[in-house]
Amino acid sequence: MGKKELTVVVPCKDEQEVLPVFYNRICKVYEETLGSKVELRLLLIDDGSKDGTLKIMKELAASDERVGYISFSRNFGKEAAIYAGLEHARGDYVAVMDADLQDPPEMLPKMVDVLEGGEAQLVGTRRVTRQGEPPIRSFFARLFYRLMNKISETEVVDGARDFQMMTKKVVSAILSMGEYNRFSKGITGWVGYKKKWLEYENEKRAAGESSWSFWQLVVYAMEGITAFSTVPLVMSSVIGLVFCLMAFIAIIFIIIRTLIFGDPTSGWPSMVCIIMLVSGVQLLGIGVLGQYLAKTYLETKNRPKYLIDETNVGEGDM
Repeated sequence: MGKKELTVVVPCKDEQEVLPVFYNRICKVYEETLGSKVELRLLLIDDGSKDGTLKIMKELAASDERVGYISFSRNFGKEAAIYAGLEHARGDYVAVMDADLQDPPEMLPKMVDVLEGGEAQLVGTRRVTRQGEPPIRSFFARLFYRLMNKISETEVVDGARDFQMMTKKVVSAILSMGEYNRFSKGITGWVGYKKKWLEYENEKRAAGESSWSFWQLVVYAMEGITAFSTVPLVMSSVIGLVFCLMAFIAIIFIIIRTLIFGDPTSGWPSMVCIIMLVSGVQLLGIGVLGQYLAKTYLETKNRPKYLIDETNVGEGDM
């Protein structure tokens, strides 16, 4: 019986500086340890890069038959890149990892061992430290994970990375969730199956800078919350009910005070503040509702998650 195959899916966005370093390092890992366990395939996904990332992918594919690449017609986002990689991957196991080497390739052999030993069907990784990250970014990241696990039935592990390895069964389950608005950390939690988490220390990028701004991370967090929880809608309803009750009590108070003291006009500055507060709460509620309606709108359009401009692989032919 021959060795099993592992396809490593690598989403890339403007990674011309780090991609050659990543390729050399994963090849070293393959030669030293991974090669004795599995046959390796690399599937590089160019998510609308504006630098020389695609050129480097083509050069690697020309010099190494184990390398395949897919280039999108424009930037569709990391989630679309992951989905495309899973759709076009083949083999017994599929791994997803970043090219910036914050996901250490040295962990791949251990992940294969876990799947081979039957301990799990999906091996995930999580960072136990966030050294090197801006403190404000780390604070909001931890806040997001705590909030997500309180308002959603789907578990999202604190510090979880997109760096994971799974069996074909898990890949098929993830692909069966064909939603347009995707949040991989929630999707892998929702599909279930036996999981094992491997912990490691945070590592800095090998080169270049992250293409994720703080605002993009905030938007991504909102994607996750609205994709796997309806609690914000419930909270809007509860807040609306509370303000209705407060308004009803205030009306009764004003009527009684007017009848007793005959002073219906005092306190107008505070009344203006209250009106502004209530108006703000109403707009917040409308905004929350709008987020869910917008996602429903995008889903009903049934647009493709990505469009391919260039590739050297066919679906499932990698």
